[in-house]
Amino acid sequence: MKLEGLSLIGFARGQRGGKSFAAVNPAGGEPLPAQFYCASAQEIERASQLAAEAFTIYSQWGGAKRAAFMNRIAELLETSAVAIVERANLETALPPARLQGELARTCFQLRFYGAAAASGLCSGARIDHADPNRKPQPKPDLRSLLRPLGPVVVFGAGNFPLAYSAAGGDTASAFAAGCPVIVKAHPAHPGVSEITGALIQQAARETGAPEGIFSLLFDDGYEVGVALAKNPLVKAVGFTGSRRGGRALMDIAAVRSEPIPVFAEMSSVNPVFILPEILRQKPEELAAGLHASVTLGVGQFCTNPGLVFVESGDAAKIFLRKLENLISTTPPGTMLTPGICVAYRAGAEKFSRTPGVSRAAQATAGDSEAGAALFVTDAKTFLGNHGLMDEVFGPSTLVVGCVSRAEMIAAAKKMEGQLTATIHATPDELAADHEFISLLGTKAGRLVFNGFPTGVEVCHAMTHGGPFPATSDGRSTSVGTRAIERFLRPVSFQNFPDSELPDELKESNPLKIFRLVDGKWC
Repeated sequence: MKLEGLSLIGFARGQRGGKSFAAVNPAGGEPLPAQFYCASAQEIERASQLAAEAFTIYSQWGGAKRAAFMNRIAELLETSAVAIVERANLETALPPARLQGELARTCFQLRFYGAAAASGLCSGARIDHADPNRKPQPKPDLRSLLRPLGPVVVFGAGNFPLAYSAAGGDTASAFAAGCPVIVKAHPAHPGVSEITGALIQQAARETGAPEGIFSLLFDDGYEVGVALAKNPLVKAVGFTGSRRGGRALMDIAAVRSEPIPVFAEMSSVNPVFILPEILRQKPEELAAGLHASVTLGVGQFCTNPGLVFVESGDAAKIFLRKLENLISTTPPGTMLTPGICVAYRAGAEKFSRTPGVSRAAQATAGDSEAGAALFVTDAKTFLGNHGLMDEVFGPSTLVVGCVSRAEMIAAAKKMEGQLTATIHATPDELAADHEFISLLGTKAGRLVFNGFPTGVEVCHAMTHGGPFPATSDGRSTSVGTRAIERFLRPVSFQNFPDSELPDELKESNPLKIFRLVDGKWC
């Protein structure tokens, strides 16, 4: 596909003119072919108007029809896999094998969330039958289901050019819910976003979807994103990125004349707590597992374990010695953008200058590369310095030595909200520590036992969210079928004739979906 560098506005293209930018190959720093033109105010308004018009039609589509649209997107993505992976590799320096896996996940998400829509899983259908003989007042017939919110703005994520971008999880969730989507493409990978967006356009045409069901807008700054978040026709926002960016969107949405929800996944250091007995049993094995998790993808995963807590002692020394060796011999890597690499180096340097923190190991890296780093401190220093909880996005971690279990618990209590919290323990240690598990459950959206947090399974039970600042709304998840619920709201029907009820709520259950009827699932 020849890249045009023009925003996708419904079934049309935007215009050339005004500010433009080029993607940069992070491996060499050179600009890549194609200029991308920032969306104008008129194009933003046109996309929003089309999305609002499409909502009146698409929101009435049944789940099976939505699923067919989403399945067609997945088919087209697979057909264009070579071009998608080739451009994504140029724009991100991620290896082809990683991108092929990410594309497979993207297609799986589309089909999986579409199937959830078709099955009625996320319709939330509930029926309470009338009881005219109830005293002192008759009970009315009440039925409820979840309805889509309206047009959703999705911000493409920098670290996942496919699975969290134009056709990624937020877009798939919104489509499954019955919401049109306007994507603000990430400036680091506009080419792969254009290829993906054009395929979504094609799928919409082929399946008879309304024109405004999807638009994709380019910008290399903040203007387009701010304008979209302020647009009164937009009813929700999905965002994956920095705490600063997510917080800015939250503030914009909150002061609108009609505030809207912002579902922002922002920052997490994903603490790992290693209890004494398991550490004594396999210190080197734990060090190897941690190293693999920290350095996976040059540390550019939102579930990268950036903090590790161990009780000081001989086993901890063996663990650290092994980890130091592994970190110092880790091959350097190219990060997603030069800016991310600069920020990583600055974060690592800040840690190394912090009193009480030592840089225990550092891999050699060239000027434009990221080298893995290991920092070590004690619990007293950690508890006295809130900045040691800051995320350093990249292949580094901070090991905190605790002289007692009380220090480890105090550190856990001090932690901010996280996407994940991991505990390594023997079965006996875990069984004796229900209070600690309960404490971690108040801090994170996903608890991991005897594993490492990198890698997020797309399934019904997954929670990829957590208390602020991991996300803007700790009740939500951006992965798994519950992600669809972010873009839905409950609506009740009281004493409606059966013929006028949505199919999900009709007495005969024509869709054959699972419903809560008079307090019982059937």
